[in-house]
Amino acid sequence: MIFVGDDWAEAHHDVYLCDEAGTRLGKARLPEGIEGIGRFHELVAVYVEEPGEVVVGIETDRGLWVQALIEAGYTVYAINPRAASRYRDRHTLSGAKSDPGDAKLLAELVRTDRHNHRPVAGDSDLAEGIKVLARAHQTMIWDRTRATNRLRSALREYFPAALATFAELAHRDTLAVLSAAPDPATARQLTPGRVRTLLRHAGRQRNIDTRAQTIVDGLRAATLTASPAVVSAFAATTRAQVALIAELNTQIAGLETELAAHFEQHPDADIYLSQPGIGVILGARALGEYGDDPNRYAEAKSRKNYAGTSPITRASGTRCVALARVVRNNRLAAAIDQQALCALTTSPGARAFYDHRRARGDSHHQTLRALGNRLVGILHGCLRTHTPYNESTAWGHRQDTDQIAS
Repeated sequence: MIFVGDDWAEAHHDVYLCDEAGTRLGKARLPEGIEGIGRFHELVAVYVEEPGEVVVGIETDRGLWVQALIEAGYTVYAINPRAASRYRDRHTLSGAKSDPGDAKLLAELVRTDRHNHRPVAGDSDLAEGIKVLARAHQTMIWDRTRATNRLRSALREYFPAALATFAELAHRDTLAVLSAAPDPATARQLTPGRVRTLLRHAGRQRNIDTRAQTIVDGLRAATLTASPAVVSAFAATTRAQVALIAELNTQIAGLETELAAHFEQHPDADIYLSQPGIGVILGARALGEYGDDPNRYAEAKSRKNYAGTSPITRASGTRCVALARVVRNNRLAAAIDQQALCALTTSPGARAFYDHRRARGDSHHQTLRALGNRLVGILHGCLRTHTPYNESTAWGHRQDTDQIAS
């Protein structure tokens, strides 16, 4: 076997080849793209006959280059950059760093320590597509939140009546009115009839008259005012922010439809949707982040560790503490937290688990983490056995234990 370290950049790849004894076989800087991957194949073909004899270490698990390496039959290990940084200290203490040096480091890492790392998961193309859509959808929601916060900050400076009138700045009613009246003077001139027209065009169908009168009364309330020049400047920025948020709303809705269509095509969709607290969007996020490689998680504990719900133990001498896992997949962790919160109203077993932990003195967030950890284990069992969620199977053992204790 030969071991290849690949230090990637946007325009090129530094590669380093060594054998099982650590002897250098070659190194090169390859361009990105078809030319570079072709030269990579030529470089390793000099030393091996079968692609299965090539082990590659690289600090990413996605992209066209990684996909080409996997399709060629090489065993590819995605090394976490933090792990690679710590491993660098085994080779040098001076703090020196270079791209060719990092390529050698990655080759040595997969040569000696690959048993402590995992190969890139063999997820299906459909799962990869769901992951792309789910991440893009969530990122756009985060972008909308940032834009809404900027709009809120601006309105505080010159238009406090708008903040008092509209509780949700990203709502279609708010955007329709602010686009027509981005400053206090224009807003005070709005009539109930004009506001009703704006609300209808925005899509509101119920309580139009009541809502229009509430908006008019709120915008006409007496407040402190800024100078005309400042108001004019802020009005221009508000108009731009409103247009941006409105477009983000449109694109988020479009991505949501596309994500749901992709998710419903996956064979595991029904199992995810059977879980308490999970809907289409949350299920798609979880599936995309977990992947669908059946061999990726050897046991429920492996899935919990990847999800970041299981605690970590720090022990030294006579001191031992259990702490929440901080280094984790933040997108997946957010999805699990949301599932745990929603499960409280849909699963009696989850509610009983939550109440029991709270009665023991755990905080709300501690209990949600523990519940999320339990739900991850339940999902793992359902996926392993290809069976949907069953309330009595998931929580029946806890009810029996509680009865014995009482």
